[in-house]
Amino acid sequence: MKIEDFNSIYFVGAGGIGMSALVRYFLAKNLPVGGYDKTPSKLTEQLIVEGAQIHYEDNPKLIPDVFKDKGNTLVIYTPAIPESHKELAFFKENEFTIMKRAQVLGLITRSSKGLCIAGTHGKTTTSTMLAHLLHESSVGCTAFLGGISENYHTNLLVDKNSPYTVIEADEFDRSFHQLHPYISVITSAEPDHLDIYGTKEAYLKSFVDYTSLTASDGVLLIRQGLEITPELPKGTSCFTYSRDSGDYHAKNIRIEDGEVYFDFVGPEIEIANVKLGVPVAINIENGIAAMAVAHLCGATPKEIKQAMGTFKGVERRFEFLVKNQKHVFINDYAHHPAEIKQSILSVKELYPSRKVTVVFQPHLFSRTKDFYQDFAQSLALADCVILLDIYPAREEPIEGVTSDLIYQEISLPKGKKEMSSTKDIISLLSTLDTDIILTLGAGDINLLTPQIKALLDV
Repeated sequence: MKIEDFNSIYFVGAGGIGMSALVRYFLAKNLPVGGYDKTPSKLTEQLIVEGAQIHYEDNPKLIPDVFKDKGNTLVIYTPAIPESHKELAFFKENEFTIMKRAQVLGLITRSSKGLCIAGTHGKTTTSTMLAHLLHESSVGCTAFLGGISENYHTNLLVDKNSPYTVIEADEFDRSFHQLHPYISVITSAEPDHLDIYGTKEAYLKSFVDYTSLTASDGVLLIRQGLEITPELPKGTSCFTYSRDSGDYHAKNIRIEDGEVYFDFVGPEIEIANVKLGVPVAINIENGIAAMAVAHLCGATPKEIKQAMGTFKGVERRFEFLVKNQKHVFINDYAHHPAEIKQSILSVKELYPSRKVTVVFQPHLFSRTKDFYQDFAQSLALADCVILLDIYPAREEPIEGVTSDLIYQEISLPKGKKEMSSTKDIISLLSTLDTDIILTLGAGDINLLTPQIKALLDV
């Protein structure tokens, strides 16, 4: 099957960050693109402006006629859509060609050189950073990103002349097993999505299976120290990386006046005095991975160094919203214990003598149930913690699973840890002596950021 066989594309669940990149991809091909999403958002409204026909009611009668020819229309859906969905049922009953997002990305990686970034955390920043490095070099790339690039204000880059396609390889629902990577990167592999995998061992096995998909003339780049033994095709090269050791690493790391500098070291390459565009410590390691892949794809040291300094980051990933003499306010998408630990430690390394207040919105009942003790341990690294209610996303509540599970385990005294609803958080913050505020979570906590910014940006 080829994507070129279809003249129109319909999305069931068009507004997700990953799906919307595909919406834009097919719009760029000047094809009719339409779809359904549950609720309007800034992203879906922008897609409509760009030409997509999107509606918000699950009703087959609202599907435009151009998408009702099963011979010409490809239907793409997200695994978050339930089997009971009426529009998806309509397409199934009428025998349309229906594919998951990951399957479509798999087709794209068959016809290009896929640069696929996998990992429990770090993959969105690393893939967006890599896309920026290649876009700013003579190499170029097409890129499907898991976040909105602050450099380009989009999650899709298109370069018809480059053979490379950057893709965030998502392990949820084993989606990354659909890909055909030319270069694979694994940034991390701390267990997650145990509602899908069941056990840590099954989760790690999925990453081993992912390594086996790398092209025989390609490369695996894996962060040093992961509990993964790759199973690579004969001929595939393998390199390690980390912040301080491995085939690719950093040395002479310096933090000066809120900026981060380091020297990049790898086989047959060394780049001195690289400035980190988004100056938080975890981005050193993300940067090492992105720079290594850019180098392997042919970007020059001069191009890599210049682009690293101009990288502006990704929306909701270490996003500096206030930065003045009185306050710093950072919003971060971290929602796994390992991510939260790295996020807090990165802020403390950047501002070692300042007080960090964390506002955390847990994401998913199942993840909270599986990791509440780990969440508590990571959050205790902050000076003050405020817990919001769990954001359910695709899940129904689980009896006995609330934010209080985490709260009771945090080894901070009352007054240094608080519970709050989203409607009360601004009034609570206004009573506290805050210095640095770090909001964490993958739910709708970002909707609070304008109010928090207004509170601090005075």
